[in-house]
Amino acid sequence: MRMELQDFYAGRAFDAYTFFGAHPKDGGARFAVWAPSARRVQVEGPFGTAALTQTHPGVWEGEVPGAEPGRPYQYLVTGADGWTVGHCDPYGFAMTLRPEGHSILAQMPGGFTDDDWMAARTKGFDRPLNIYEVHAGSWKRKPDGSWYSYAELAELLPAYCRENGYTHLELMPLAEHPFDGSWGYQVTGFFAPTSRYGSPAELVRFIDACHRQGIGVILDFVPVHFAVDGYGLKNFDGTPLYEDPSQGAGQSEWGSCNFCHGRGEVRSFLQSCADYWLGVFHADGLRVDAVSRLIYRQGDPAQGLNQPGLEFLRFMNDGLQRRHPTALLIAEDSSAYPQVTAPVARGGLGFDYKWDLGWMNDTLDYFRKSSDERKTNLDRLTFSMLYAWNERFILPFSHDENVHGKATIAQKMYGDYDGKFPQARALYLYMAVHPGKKLDFMGNEFAQLREWDENREQDWMILSFPNHDAFRHFRALLHRLYLDNEALWAREYDPEAFRWADCDHGAQNVCAMVRRGWQSTVLAVFNFGAEEQPAYTLDLPAGRWTLLLDTDWQCWGGTTVQQNQKKTGTISRRRPFTVALPPYSGRLYRLEPKA
Repeated sequence: MRMELQDFYAGRAFDAYTFFGAHPKDGGARFAVWAPSARRVQVEGPFGTAALTQTHPGVWEGEVPGAEPGRPYQYLVTGADGWTVGHCDPYGFAMTLRPEGHSILAQMPGGFTDDDWMAARTKGFDRPLNIYEVHAGSWKRKPDGSWYSYAELAELLPAYCRENGYTHLELMPLAEHPFDGSWGYQVTGFFAPTSRYGSPAELVRFIDACHRQGIGVILDFVPVHFAVDGYGLKNFDGTPLYEDPSQGAGQSEWGSCNFCHGRGEVRSFLQSCADYWLGVFHADGLRVDAVSRLIYRQGDPAQGLNQPGLEFLRFMNDGLQRRHPTALLIAEDSSAYPQVTAPVARGGLGFDYKWDLGWMNDTLDYFRKSSDERKTNLDRLTFSMLYAWNERFILPFSHDENVHGKATIAQKMYGDYDGKFPQARALYLYMAVHPGKKLDFMGNEFAQLREWDENREQDWMILSFPNHDAFRHFRALLHRLYLDNEALWAREYDPEAFRWADCDHGAQNVCAMVRRGWQSTVLAVFNFGAEEQPAYTLDLPAGRWTLLLDTDWQCWGGTTVQQNQKKTGTISRRRPFTVALPPYSGRLYRLEPKA
């Protein structure tokens, strides 16, 4: 079944890639491109140069004998200004490696063996969701410094995620992009997996391998702006076709071109792109970048609502929810706009999850402070619980918090080298117990201290240092406890399933949290200060406690001897829950009520 052109013009299409682009046929290929102001359109490749015919308003088509899969091509578009410019195919399924800007004739990818995975997949609202964010070109590199291919990463990355307790992998943008330093966020080939790491077929193999190992794959999706390179979408037919033609609104803060979301054909292009990654590549979710720019003009509430952007978001998300009901739609949104994760039918934007960037900023600000400063700043941690139920949140320590002079997560901890590790362990236990799904950027799992650089692999050699190796083992155990304890995720977005057991003693740098599941209850107690708390006492119901994790165990580099520590105990009126907490530490307990 092929796209209806009226749907394309009206901004209702989700399958425009089935009509537009290059589609191999016996002995050649059919080409179709949208260029309404063009005077002439030709397709050029090893097969020669062939003219396309305008068959419908703005639509140029043609069948070209001898055009074979695997060969490069481009459109020669003579625009309204009379200039002829070479452009890659907006709907091309593959592209040449930068700096070249040609499309590659390719079959639509396929060949998955993941039927069982796709049938069992859920949105994970009442399941653990622990996301490992990765840049494919700098997670690991070969000894000669070259990139691993998708097929080679398939042998490495899914197993690593499984071993370390992650449920999902989030890949920074894989759509073809000309500049490595954009990290994939300034795109030229929206339907083309970047050729840096191989072919579309190899990406299929990678995602299939992830699914075989029980790892979901989330892809970054960039529907706000695109690269300014002349061979891309900019002035495609000699006019601002894909970009916003408004003065000032056509350029983003990153120097790229903002999409014109008020144009139906552009909406169909972007909606179809989202559908392509979810449907053709079996992606388990999309993390939509820079959503605040779709909500507000240029992302600035003072400039007012971006009505075309909001209408685009609602229609796209509603359509994707219907077409891919178990895929995750995640908003990277820094605004306070309401109902981002409410269904469109109830007036929301239709996302499943939203990044809680407020929690991230407040939490990291707290942990940058000295022990004395923290005594008057516990509200930086407690504030998030005043709005935690407004949306379905993901707690993100993303790539953005590990670059541009911000320091990595471990490096942000107050104090000297040795002092950072106990604080980072306590931080990650706090993150695990706080309501909200989890996301962490590569390298944080072993406390990398150097900021991320897309031009080199992570500092795996530091695992030879005891502090970093111990930290990685701590994180792996913490993740296993998260996966195994349904109290940490089963009632994630139920306000009745969380309470502060204590948040009134900030001057002692202590606090305690209780999470309830359907079948179990856990308690986390924290000392975020430099002084020991020898008798931290909580008023808890009678019952029994079992110690699950102590961030101060010697095996992590702490001071507490695990073998000498009491592991279970009772709580009663005569025997309240009392614990000695070393500096910068946290403990996780299972609570069982009195029979």
